[in-house]
Amino acid sequence: MALDHPLRIGAISVHPGLLLAPMEDISEQPFRLVCRQLGADLVYTEFVNAEGLLREDPEGPRRTARKLDFSDGERPLGIQIYGASERSMEEAARRATERQPDLIDINCGCWVKNVALRGAGAGLLRDLPQMRQVVRRVRGATHLPVTVKTRLGWDAASIQIVEVARMLQDEGVQALAVHCRTRAQGHKGDVDYSWIPRIKAAVQIPVILNGDVVSPQTARSAFEETGCDGVMIGRAAIRHPWLFREIRHYLDTGSLLPEPCLRERAELCQHHLRLSVSHFGERYGMISMKRHYAGYFRGIRGVARLRAELSELGEIAQLETRLQQLAAAADDPQAVTDAPMSLSLRR
Repeated sequence: MALDHPLRIGAISVHPGLLLAPMEDISEQPFRLVCRQLGADLVYTEFVNAEGLLREDPEGPRRTARKLDFSDGERPLGIQIYGASERSMEEAARRATERQPDLIDINCGCWVKNVALRGAGAGLLRDLPQMRQVVRRVRGATHLPVTVKTRLGWDAASIQIVEVARMLQDEGVQALAVHCRTRAQGHKGDVDYSWIPRIKAAVQIPVILNGDVVSPQTARSAFEETGCDGVMIGRAAIRHPWLFREIRHYLDTGSLLPEPCLRERAELCQHHLRLSVSHFGERYGMISMKRHYAGYFRGIRGVARLRAELSELGEIAQLETRLQQLAAAADDPQAVTDAPMSLSLRR
């Protein structure tokens, strides 16, 4: 069983193999640090547009290049790049390698139209020779381990993930993460974990399961029923960043941790806010945090009002004061409900 051994990718060795998925506008440095502190074994940058990186004016704001930035406290960390052109992907891999991450990941799974229909992301599933060329050129541009994140196939009629996995292994890819839906599904419909054992039987590289790991129980089931070498968590971590810690505890002990109290929620949110402002500056740091308030206070009575209130505060001092007030409030066991986790975000 995969839980009996660590996940190994090149020089990286982690156990049990809990990965934070790369997510646009979410997997920014502050959130990566929070998730590492809460037990994520390996984190990824937001996906980096190879063409955009090459076109960017080095004297400008460097919005794309900034996505390559990370700190040693986030290690082990992978930089994810995407693109349809093998030439731009090769150069993007070189630039990413200069930042000295722990691995380079190729996005072959993004399902959104403006990526996939241009031949990048999941669009490469419709052109396996081009996927091979992209992987080959990226591999040739870096000494770092190269990994791939993809999907089962373009649609239900063209699932070819076993063939893809063999091809990627032949090209020297050192690990494969599979979102267990097709591109046509996006994030809708059921995941199909039955493909993971078939992939595992076909290749020797680590296979990481992605899609609908939303609780300690679903994580353990994923490991035990599929034999996957790791699980990659995306939207569920936005809604509940404590999930990594809770999964780790459950796998170690078989018992569930209690829900974080209001004080812990407010204190972690404040910690994240400070990281965000330190990294981005006050203006964008506060804007970035608006994506996370619902997750920090999910299950608290009046969460919609609280989220709106925090989002409307215009100064960092006001936010700090409000979060301190929440942290100082007497912990009320009735404040936390068993509200179900929402998975409504697109990415």
